[in-house]
Amino acid sequence: MYNWSVDEKILKQDSERYAIWRLEQMVNFGLNGGKIQENELKKYWPRLKLDPARRRFFALLIDEK
Repeated sequence: MYNWSVDEKILKQDSERYAIWRLEQMVNFGLNGGKIQENELKKYWPRLKLDPARRRFFALLIDEK
């Protein structure tokens, strides 16, 4: 994942905020070869700002397990 508009060094100082931002970036803009940890996704699910269609899709994946 490449993001040139955010200073990740500063964002990493707040681990929870960084985790939420990273998940949002991965879901909305692609994984770039990475993987999303299901437990991390479930932990921050209510706080994620996602595209509505992607939110529904991931909700189906999470609920199936």
